Amino acid sequence: MSGSSRKRLGSLLLAGTLLVTALPTTAESSYGLPDLGSSQASFQGLNEYQLGRTWLRQFRAQTSQWRDPITHTWVRSLVDQLVPCAHLSNPHIIVTLVSSRMLNAFAVPGGVVGVNTGLFRYAPGHDAFASVLAHELGHLSQHHFARQMAASERAQFPTMAALLAGMVIAAGAGGSSGSNLGMATIAGTQAAAIQNQLAYSRQYEQEADRVGLQTLACANMDPEAMARMFAAMEQLASLQGNSPPEFLLTHPLTQSRLSDIRARAAQYHAMSHDAGPEYDMIRARVMLAGNMEHPEEVRTQLREDNAHPLALDYLQALVDSVHHHPDRALAEFDRIAAQQPDLLMVPASAADAALDADRHQEALRRAQQILELAPDYFPARMIAAEAQLALDPEQAFTRLRDIARDHDEDPDVWNLLAEAAGRSGHDAWGHLALAEQLQLTGHIDSGLDQLDIAEKLSRQTDDYALTSRIRERRKAFHGYQQAIDKF
Repeated sequence: MSGSSRKRLGSLLLAGTLLVTALPTTAESSYGLPDLGSSQASFQGLNEYQLGRTWLRQFRAQTSQWRDPITHTWVRSLVDQLVPCAHLSNPHIIVTLVSSRMLNAFAVPGGVVGVNTGLFRYAPGHDAFASVLAHELGHLSQHHFARQMAASERAQFPTMAALLAGMVIAAGAGGSSGSNLGMATIAGTQAAAIQNQLAYSRQYEQEADRVGLQTLACANMDPEAMARMFAAMEQLASLQGNSPPEFLLTHPLTQSRLSDIRARAAQYHAMSHDAGPEYDMIRARVMLAGNMEHPEEVRTQLREDNAHPLALDYLQALVDSVHHHPDRALAEFDRIAAQQPDLLMVPASAADAALDADRHQEALRRAQQILELAPDYFPARMIAAEAQLALDPEQAFTRLRDIARDHDEDPDVWNLLAEAAGRSGHDAWGHLALAEQLQLTGHIDSGLDQLDIAEKLSRQTDDYALTSRIRERRKAFHGYQQAIDKF
């Protein structure tokens, strides 16, 4: 893992809701769930998609994101397996990972799905992890946020800023940046009141459970994994007393609900597929990053959860890389890759280990080998770009512009592009890329300042195409700013 990779490997969000209105129908679908059709929620003129992306900008500004392309790509691929089965009216999903030890996942209107890294610690297997995401997709497919707000009879709600602040305070992720939303003024009782408004009703939880079970079965995963996962959360809640898992604070779990999950899961034909070692490897990667000083504790937990033996070997390779034994790490990664040639994350991990050891040429070579087989594999594209940044900044700049075109909502891509532009003398592009990184993390004013600098530089070099692009982006930034102001 490179220095930047360790930052990626290593804030809690209580499941969010937005002040939205909608007109849910009351017809019942064949699954016994409300038939919502194409109902779209809105708030002060923003549709669900705009709400979700605006909310995400503010959320990124207040919490610590998990910056590891290998983990993110795996979660993204899992969501992509579940989405076609989840009956979503708008299947365009963006995934965000939160650096937090707390057990939580969330979904926000407009297709924002978030996962705390702590979920990996508590979900012992692939389908257990997937069951939590399937449940969250159930909330999205049933438009629970919009229905909850439309059904409420309260005359006053907290502002969007107060809502976000309360969620971040409850996450323990306020930090110094929290003052931007006046979070220090929101005391525990107010945060608790906001939390109560976020909590789903029993009806909505049951609906999300049922959609989640259907989604798992449709995606050829084990629905009973949801019953096991939620039962484990209930047991954890009983052990922790007044501090239950954060997921349960906004997803109340009753005995009747758990019984319903078990009964409905039993109606499906149990899946017996072998998920292979990939989830256990990802889990090892995330857990090690959160406990680098005590890797044996990670190994012990993986063994207790019957992790695949190759995942334990993968963990050792990661440990060797972190402890500056690159030859041992690379040899182990290569051995695992030979046994699992379809798991791109293994050779990508080797390329990342080479990058961590400042073996830039080797990292680039290994990443290029992956890209010959899978040209769109995001982790390899990023490792190649980072390695090339040290070898040939001009080539890195060209490569990163292509990546940014395909991943224009990823702040880390724009951040690396800004660095490549600066090193290669493309100063106007550097300020434009930094502006994009800033607006994606909720710092619109600073982003606009960077656009002003970028336009001045582009005009000095008579780059009319870039000047035109910057002006168009300024219009878009003002639109983002207006949306944030409505919070």
